[in-house]
Amino acid sequence: MSHKENIHSTAIIHPKAKIHETVIIGPYSCVGENVSIGEGTKIGNHVNITGNTKIGLNNKIFHSSSLGESPQDMKYADEPTNLIIGDNNTIREFCTFNVGTIQDQGVTKIGNRNWFMAYVHVAHDCKVGNNNIFANNAGLAGHVTIHDFIMLGAFTAVHQFCKIGSHSITMGGTLLTQDIPPFVRAVHRGGATVKPNGINSEGLKRRDFSAEKISVIKKAYKIIYRNNNTIEEAKVELSHLAKEDPEINLFIELIDKSSRGLIR
Repeated sequence: MSHKENIHSTAIIHPKAKIHETVIIGPYSCVGENVSIGEGTKIGNHVNITGNTKIGLNNKIFHSSSLGESPQDMKYADEPTNLIIGDNNTIREFCTFNVGTIQDQGVTKIGNRNWFMAYVHVAHDCKVGNNNIFANNAGLAGHVTIHDFIMLGAFTAVHQFCKIGSHSITMGGTLLTQDIPPFVRAVHRGGATVKPNGINSEGLKRRDFSAEKISVIKKAYKIIYRNNNTIEEAKVELSHLAKEDPEINLFIELIDKSSRGLIR
């Protein structure tokens, strides 16, 4: 199949767009001037890709998604900011990812091997790591940081500037206004208040964490949430525990970078 045959006749592709010859583009999709799309990526019908958007290898983008549009930020004045999407991501129907703003680093960045279910929104200046799952209608406000191997339940809404640590999980309908440490399970008991509810043991087992490692992570959780420590006291105890397992440094790193405080 030639490059021309890979692109449906009704698709509108700017002549300056950089599209690898193996890319498949479906009916009525639009690709803008400053877009680059890497090898093996498949784009469904009615997809709009615009702005300064770079898409990596072997991504699957389903119909009616919108990637690289202007941020929903009233301060934005058409500055040349960016959206970068890595490799092997699945982006299902009606997802919306916006470019960054000059008030931050000017880029919204998506890593590799993420799975975005339908209607997920990733706002300006968000940083999404690798191997995450966003269930239907999960939404990130601006400047949110998502680390790796995180599961956001359906209709999870994340406040701007929040940070979510690796291997954590939220239940459906979570309204998150503070940071979630790594490995933690976040739940709500009715209303908007989100509480920690132990660690994501099942997810860790599925990722082949040993029983010993999970035990150490549980100790870290107790240091933060069960031992009546202040945050500074918890950091001291966590630093000692990190000598037993360096993975515990993930807790310390998130605490140090937190601007909104941890869920309690």
